Amino acid sequence: MVDSIATVGRNGVHDFILLRSSAVILTLYTVIIAGFFIVTPEVTFETWHGFFAQMSVKIATLLAIISLVVHAWIGVWQVLTDYVKPAFLRGSLQFIFSVTLLAYLAAGFIIVWGV
Repeated sequence: MVDSIATVGRNGVHDFILLRSSAVILTLYTVIIAGFFIVTPEVTFETWHGFFAQMSVKIATLLAIISLVVHAWIGVWQVLTDYVKPAFLRGSLQFIFSVTLLAYLAAGFIIVWGV
Protein backbone atom coordinates (compact mmCIF):
# COMPACT_ATOMS: atom_id res chain seq x y z
CA MET A 1 0.00 0.00 0.00
CA VAL A 2 1.27 3.45 -0.88
CA ASP A 3 0.94 6.18 1.74
CA SER A 4 0.64 9.78 0.70
CA ILE A 5 2.67 12.09 2.88
CA ALA A 6 0.56 15.06 1.79
CA THR A 7 -2.41 13.96 3.90
CA VAL A 8 -0.64 14.11 7.29
CA GLY A 9 -2.59 11.17 8.68
CA ARG A 10 -5.90 12.08 7.08
CA ASN A 11 -7.58 10.47 4.15
CA GLY A 12 -10.70 11.00 2.11
CA VAL A 13 -12.73 8.38 3.98
CA HIS A 14 -11.91 10.02 7.31
CA ASP A 15 -12.96 13.44 5.99
CA PHE A 16 -16.11 11.96 4.45
CA ILE A 17 -17.16 10.35 7.74
CA LEU A 18 -16.41 13.52 9.73
CA LEU A 19 -18.35 15.71 7.30
CA ARG A 20 -21.38 13.42 7.23
CA SER A 21 -21.48 12.87 10.98
CA SER A 22 -21.07 16.58 11.72
CA ALA A 23 -23.85 17.34 9.22
CA VAL A 24 -26.14 14.84 10.97
CA ILE A 25 -25.40 16.39 14.38
CA LEU A 26 -26.05 19.90 13.03
CA THR A 27 -29.32 18.74 11.46
CA LEU A 28 -30.48 17.15 14.72
CA TYR A 29 -29.57 20.31 16.63
CA THR A 30 -31.55 22.39 14.15
CA VAL A 31 -34.55 20.11 14.68
CA ILE A 32 -34.21 20.50 18.48
CA ILE A 33 -34.12 24.31 18.26
CA ALA A 34 -36.96 24.39 15.72
CA GLY A 35 -38.97 22.05 17.95
CA PHE A 36 -38.49 24.42 20.87
CA PHE A 37 -39.91 27.29 18.86
CA ILE A 38 -42.81 25.16 17.60
CA VAL A 39 -43.92 23.91 21.03
CA THR A 40 -43.30 27.14 22.93
CA PRO A 41 -46.21 29.57 22.43
CA GLU A 42 -44.35 32.64 23.68
CA VAL A 43 -40.57 32.80 23.81
CA THR A 44 -39.42 35.07 26.60
CA PHE A 45 -36.02 35.44 28.17
CA GLU A 46 -37.09 33.21 31.05
CA THR A 47 -38.24 30.35 28.80
CA TRP A 48 -35.16 30.70 26.59
CA HIS A 49 -32.87 30.78 29.64
CA GLY A 50 -34.67 27.80 31.17
CA PHE A 51 -34.36 25.83 27.94
CA PHE A 52 -30.62 26.44 27.70
CA ALA A 53 -30.12 25.80 31.42
CA GLN A 54 -30.92 22.11 30.86
CA MET A 55 -27.85 19.90 30.79
CA SER A 56 -29.07 18.01 27.71
CA VAL A 57 -29.40 21.26 25.73
CA LYS A 58 -25.95 22.40 26.87
CA ILE A 59 -24.43 19.12 25.71
CA ALA A 60 -26.32 19.27 22.40
CA THR A 61 -25.15 22.85 21.89
CA LEU A 62 -21.52 21.94 22.57
CA LEU A 63 -21.76 18.99 20.18
CA ALA A 64 -23.22 21.32 17.56
CA ILE A 65 -20.42 23.86 18.08
CA ILE A 66 -17.74 21.17 17.80
CA SER A 67 -19.46 19.74 14.72
CA LEU A 68 -19.64 23.18 13.15
CA VAL A 69 -15.92 23.77 13.74
CA VAL A 70 -14.99 20.34 12.32
CA HIS A 71 -17.28 20.83 9.32
CA ALA A 72 -15.91 24.31 8.64
CA TRP A 73 -12.28 23.25 9.05
CA ILE A 74 -12.56 20.39 6.56
CA GLY A 75 -14.47 22.60 4.11
CA VAL A 76 -11.96 25.43 4.35
CA TRP A 77 -9.05 23.01 4.03
CA GLN A 78 -10.55 21.43 0.91
CA VAL A 79 -11.30 24.77 -0.74
CA LEU A 80 -7.88 26.22 0.06
CA THR A 81 -5.98 23.16 -1.19
CA ASP A 82 -8.04 23.11 -4.37
CA TYR A 83 -8.01 26.80 -5.27
CA VAL A 84 -5.06 28.51 -3.52
CA LYS A 85 -1.85 27.28 -5.10
CA PRO A 86 0.90 29.46 -3.52
CA ALA A 87 2.00 27.53 -0.43
CA PHE A 88 2.71 30.60 1.72
CA LEU A 89 -0.68 32.16 1.01
CA ARG A 90 -2.50 28.85 1.56
CA GLY A 91 -0.64 28.28 4.83
CA SER A 92 -1.33 31.80 6.01
CA LEU A 93 -5.03 31.52 5.23
CA GLN A 94 -5.23 28.12 6.93
CA PHE A 95 -3.59 29.62 10.00
CA ILE A 96 -6.02 32.56 10.07
CA PHE A 97 -9.02 30.26 9.66
CA SER A 98 -7.68 27.86 12.31
CA VAL A 99 -7.24 30.64 14.86
CA THR A 100 -10.70 32.03 14.04
CA LEU A 101 -12.34 28.61 14.43
CA LEU A 102 -10.54 28.03 17.73
CA ALA A 103 -11.75 31.43 18.93
CA TYR A 104 -15.32 30.49 17.96
CA LEU A 105 -14.96 27.19 19.79
CA ALA A 106 -13.63 28.89 22.93
CA ALA A 107 -16.37 31.54 22.79
CA GLY A 108 -19.00 28.82 22.41
CA PHE A 109 -17.74 26.98 25.48
CA ILE A 110 -17.62 30.20 27.50
CA ILE A 111 -21.13 31.21 26.43
CA VAL A 112 -22.69 27.80 27.08
CA TRP A 113 -21.09 27.26 30.47
CA GLY A 114 -21.23 30.92 31.52
CA VAL A 115 -17.61 31.06 32.63
